[in-house]
Amino acid sequence: MHQQSAFLLIVVAVSTMAMAHGQFAASTPAARFWEQALPGSPMPEVIADFVQKGIDQSPLVEPYSAQPSISMCTLFNTICDQRTVAETGIYFHAAKLHPGSTMTLSFPAEAETPILPHDVADKVPFENLSDVLSTFHISPGSAEAAQVEDTLSKCLQPPIAGEMKACTTSLESTVKAAMEMLGTAASGQLMQGGGGGGGDYVWAATSALPRGGRLPRRQYVVQAVTPLDGDGYVSCHKVPFPYAVYQCHVTYTGYGGYKVSLRGGGRHDDDEEGPTVSLLAFCHFDTSCWNPMHPAFQILNTHPGSTPVCHFMSYGNLAFVKKAGTA
Repeated sequence: MHQQSAFLLIVVAVSTMAMAHGQFAASTPAARFWEQALPGSPMPEVIADFVQKGIDQSPLVEPYSAQPSISMCTLFNTICDQRTVAETGIYFHAAKLHPGSTMTLSFPAEAETPILPHDVADKVPFENLSDVLSTFHISPGSAEAAQVEDTLSKCLQPPIAGEMKACTTSLESTVKAAMEMLGTAASGQLMQGGGGGGGDYVWAATSALPRGGRLPRRQYVVQAVTPLDGDGYVSCHKVPFPYAVYQCHVTYTGYGGYKVSLRGGGRHDDDEEGPTVSLLAFCHFDTSCWNPMHPAFQILNTHPGSTPVCHFMSYGNLAFVKKAGTA
C-alpha cells in the first residue's frame, strides 16, 4: 500500500507540473471532455475550481477532515439530524415556489474536495474501506473514517424502486453516468471521445452560491421561479470523501426541476440591497419509496407518498438536463 501511495503521488506531481505557469483548468483533459460531451453548456465555475484543485493539491498529502454535508442529506435513503437540516431550510413545500414567498435559509460551508484527473481517479482506491483509510492516512475509528464508511455504504445501497443511481469518482465518469441515465449515449461511447446521439441536447447547471456554499442565516424572498426546460433530469450530489465523489441518480416517477432566484432581505422590509442567489430546486411528487425516517418528512410534517417534497441543490452539486429532439 505504501508503494501504491508513492506511485500515486508521482502521478499527481506530474499532472501538477504539466499545468504550471498559470494554465487554467480549461486546458485540462476534463475540460476538453466536458466541451465535447456537453457542447454549448459551459462548465460551471465551481466545477472548474474543483478540477483545478485536483491538479494543484493532491488529497494524498492533504489531511482529510470530516465536515458536515447538507448535500448528503438530500439523498433518498439518508438519515440526517433533523434539527441541523431544518435550520438550513433546504427542504420546503411546493407551495413556496412562487414570487413573493419567503424562506429562511442558512447553508453551512461545504467541503471543497478536489475533482481528481480521470487517470488518477482510476488508480486510487474507492470501494474497499481499509484501502481508502490506508491510502489517505485516515485513522480507523476516527470521525473521518466513519464518514468515509458511511459514503461507501450509501454508494453500495441498491436504488429505491423507480430509481437508477451510480457513484462516480471523476468528472468524466460523472458526465458519462448522467448521460447514460438520460439515454443519450451508448455505454463507453463518451470515454472514447464520442458525443451523445439521438438528436438530444444535454446541458448542466449548478446553484450559484458564494465560494464554499455558505449562506448566512436570513430571510430570503423568492423573486422568480423558472422551470428547467427539459424532458429528463439527473441529479449528482457531492458526498463526503477525501476526493470528489458524486452520487448521481434519476427517478422515473413524477418530479420537476426549477431555477429559483431569491433576494435576501436587509434590516428593513424595503431594503433592496440584500444578496441575490440563484438556486436549483427539485420537487419530488412521488416519495412513497423513500426512507420513512428521512428528515424531509419530519421537517415538512408529512410522510412518504403524501405530498410533494422539494429541496434546493447545495454547493458543488450538478444537475444534468435533457432536452429531447434538439439539434
